Amino acid sequence: MSFFTLSCRFVLHVKIFGFRSAAPCILFFTQDRARIKTDPITLKKAMSIKLIAIDMDGTLLLPDHTISPAVKQAIASARERGVNVVLTTGRPYAGVERYLKELDMNQPHDYCITYNGALVQKASDGSTVAQTALSYDDYRYLEQLSREVGSHFHALDRNTLYTANRDISRYTVHESFVATIPLVFCEAEKMDPDTTFLKVMMIDEPEILDKAIARIPAEVREKYTVLKSAPYFLEILDKRVTKGTGVKALADSLNIKPEEVMTIGDQENDIAMLEYAGVGVAMGNAIDSVKKVADYVTKTNLEDGVAYAIKKFVLR
Repeated sequence: MSFFTLSCRFVLHVKIFGFRSAAPCILFFTQDRARIKTDPITLKKAMSIKLIAIDMDGTLLLPDHTISPAVKQAIASARERGVNVVLTTGRPYAGVERYLKELDMNQPHDYCITYNGALVQKASDGSTVAQTALSYDDYRYLEQLSREVGSHFHALDRNTLYTANRDISRYTVHESFVATIPLVFCEAEKMDPDTTFLKVMMIDEPEILDKAIARIPAEVREKYTVLKSAPYFLEILDKRVTKGTGVKALADSLNIKPEEVMTIGDQENDIAMLEYAGVGVAMGNAIDSVKKVADYVTKTNLEDGVAYAIKKFVLR
């Protein structure tokens, strides 16, 4: 494919494609390395954004788990314009709370979406707006399955991270630390049968986990939502749960239409919310499958990609 050059403010290459609808879209490759699929309909959507849902790890956060000043300012500016901004993550509330405070997004009218959409919460106190959980029977089945396919395993309720494996994975310890949630060893058969779980995870070294994933029976994917959130994390949730359903539940409660929503993410667990939103944004550091479904590919998290997208679609 040949390219021709114009000035840095114009398009290097333009080709007509068909994406989500029969209406043609245009794919731009520009010198700022950001990419946008755009047509008049998409631009109209971008001018009426009322809700921004932002993934955390790899998106909002830098590798050292901090938020850059530019991203903080862009979020604050969007909120000043009356736009709802919500953190949408696989983490529990405890792993989100300090960032909500840092961004001043813990006010009575603020929300957060945790456990990959299994829980929608009030940001001010963590109280439940909507919840969809796995049962104890689901836990027992999936814990046994993890042993059969050769992967470490842990499960989370609202307040605790559980493992039934005495050889505790370093990734379980990592999850407990990052999510600031206590880690408890409990044999599966001794677990309270009334316990419900917001998600369970197979966790291991990437090469071990990939082999385990290949051994998971097809019926598991038919019965549950199964997705990777990192090379060493496979998350399993109730079939009704995705980040997309979490964002939809919140948007519906706020009387916000899908076309008035912008979502930003980088991993497989973000795909559903990018597909739901009127404007789905993939980070420059996103995996290819996320970029493929996105309406727009912004810069990386190291380059303030979240701020760049907010300025492009909300603050202009």
